[in-house]
Amino acid sequence: MTASVTSRALDVLGAFDGDHRSLTLSELARRAGLPLTTAHRLAGELCRWGALHRRATGEYVIGRRLWDLGLLAPVPTGLREAASPFLHDLYAATLATVHLAVADGAQALYVDRISGNATVPIVSKVGSRLPMHATGVGKVLLAHAEPDVLAAALGALTRITPYTVVRPDRLLEQLRRVRADGYATTAEEMSAGACSVAVPVRGPGGEVVAALGIVVPDLRRQQQRLVAALRVAAQGIGRTLPPAPPQAPAPA
Repeated sequence: MTASVTSRALDVLGAFDGDHRSLTLSELARRAGLPLTTAHRLAGELCRWGALHRRATGEYVIGRRLWDLGLLAPVPTGLREAASPFLHDLYAATLATVHLAVADGAQALYVDRISGNATVPIVSKVGSRLPMHATGVGKVLLAHAEPDVLAAALGALTRITPYTVVRPDRLLEQLRRVRADGYATTAEEMSAGACSVAVPVRGPGGEVVAALGIVVPDLRRQQQRLVAALRVAAQGIGRTLPPAPPQAPAPA
């Protein structure tokens, strides 16, 4: 079946990710699986619309118009706005990097972040996705995920550092403790020198809609203090979240 113009344009946009934020035309064509001439034509059209931007060096990057559209996405509705003051309160109390993430398949999608003052290697960015099994917020989300999401994550346990958990039985035991204790921790599982602790954010119906986390160099002396601060902030976010919109009735 011949690919439609829309699907090929989406292939061009899908060529970008956290590790490929700027691409030459040849790189763009190769990653999108398109002939060079087709990639050039589509990139030009996307630049004129604002979905892409072509730098003076000739490289392409995602355009600001896509960012503007992305801010309209309900992830869930009102989450970033509700969470913002609590993220700032957490940062003021800890001076650590604060994360807010939601589940996106078997990955954690970072929807907001405040960078801390401590010299801790941070690999996340707003809009980036990281594997759930190697991050504090991800383990919280995975502990409350649907069975198909859990199965997908267990089937893709890649080792990122020497401390990344890649044994399914060990991860399942950690997730059981996350549900029992109400928080998750990591120790240099995503990047060397970075530890994290995270708690769930629950919506008005009690469902887990996000995870709130902090990244620090060491948890040994401050874990309980950070857990307490995170729980207060998560409860505050949950109380201010608007109710989920009613679901459309299924067709008869």
